[in-house]
Amino acid sequence: MSNENKQPPKKKGLSNALKYFFGVGDAGFVLMSNIETFYFMTFLTDLAQFSAGIAGLINSIFTIVDACLSWLYGGIINGTKAKKWGRYRSWLIMIPWIVPFLYALMFIRVSDNEMLSAVIIIAAAIASHVAWNFAYVANATLVSVVGKTPEEKATLASSRATWNNIGGLLFSYLGLPFATLLAAYVGEKNKFAAAAFCLGILMVVTYFAHFKMTDGYEEIETAADAQKGKDKTKVTIPEMFSSLFKNPPLMVLMLADLAKWCVKFVTAAAAIYYFRDAMGNPGLMKPYLLAVALGAILGAFSMRYIAKALSSRTTMIIAYAGMAVALYAIYFAYKNAYLVIALMTVAQFFYGMAFAASPALYADTVVYATWKDGKDASGWIMGLQNLPLKIGVFLRGTILSACLVAVGWQSGVALEGTARQGMTIAFALIPAIFCTAGLVLLVCGFKITKEKVVQYQAEINARNK
Repeated sequence: MSNENKQPPKKKGLSNALKYFFGVGDAGFVLMSNIETFYFMTFLTDLAQFSAGIAGLINSIFTIVDACLSWLYGGIINGTKAKKWGRYRSWLIMIPWIVPFLYALMFIRVSDNEMLSAVIIIAAAIASHVAWNFAYVANATLVSVVGKTPEEKATLASSRATWNNIGGLLFSYLGLPFATLLAAYVGEKNKFAAAAFCLGILMVVTYFAHFKMTDGYEEIETAADAQKGKDKTKVTIPEMFSSLFKNPPLMVLMLADLAKWCVKFVTAAAAIYYFRDAMGNPGLMKPYLLAVALGAILGAFSMRYIAKALSSRTTMIIAYAGMAVALYAIYFAYKNAYLVIALMTVAQFFYGMAFAASPALYADTVVYATWKDGKDASGWIMGLQNLPLKIGVFLRGTILSACLVAVGWQSGVALEGTARQGMTIAFALIPAIFCTAGLVLLVCGFKITKEKVVQYQAEINARNK
């Protein structure tokens, strides 16, 4: 065999860097993407001075296209030839470097012609999201690729979720001040473009950190392997759909995962309406945001220890039960804003646990699919996490709008009586119902236990000898 087809043996066991720092790339990603999440519409209407209708059209077109493409990235990664540094790790350095340039262009109006500028911004938005989604999916897949046991996968998922929430906390306090600081150098109209570019560079650097710390953990597929038909992680389109539709636990998990995203997105969007309009105290938003962010970070970090003692599946079930109980309690305790903050902090602690546990469960469905069909479709299956996420973003606007109409909300008008409790329907009651449904799905439909994963993996290893 030629030297070019030889590779060093794969590393065993997680390094300390992976145990505690796998996830810095996710912190970088969150810091970057939150410029869009919080300030894209502000840029369109206030700085670029698009009409409200055009601004809404720009946002709608690119988010719909982004959602429609969300399930393709893992399929492309698994369906194409493996690259030099591995099927998954390679994507962490091949594409991210172009993101800062495309992403910054989302926040620049290049012409006085409104429609031309809108088209350029939409194109930049779609292109930047396509570029970063390949890296995002590959990064998520590494939980399954690097972690060889349920405990290792839980540790990686916990570390990743912890850093993700740390990124969110940092942005809530540093995001706008950073953009304001840059305005002194690039002008007010370009401050978000500059912030997007700088934080995009940070994302590139932190994803490169993931690339380095996972070196030696992914098998490199050689040309000789491909010629002999031993390319175990390259899958065809029929094999991809087989790994989905012949994988009941995966379909159950995707449905249950909607509850987690509903808690994240709907409660975040509804919070200001509760504190400002129902309680008449918008100043409580600052302590609220700090408390829930810390709760989510602690929940994500603690997940690794709970999963080790129990399992990722049991941890997820406990998390869903905890979220449901805390959110139902908020609906009835709506009159006491401080109690609501305490209860939502508890709910976000369990959300952090669920956020950390779900990638580990997706990784378990990868093992199940590989055991059943003999093909490792890690990228495709782990990439499917994007689908419930995008649906959750859609539900955020739909649920909140319906609830605002139902309580008779009007801008600048304080809510009274039952309308005050009605505002917690979106803030707490509906997310609680989603969590209850997700809990039932997990208990009754997700039957992959830690013991079964160990059994499946042992049989897979025996086959591959």
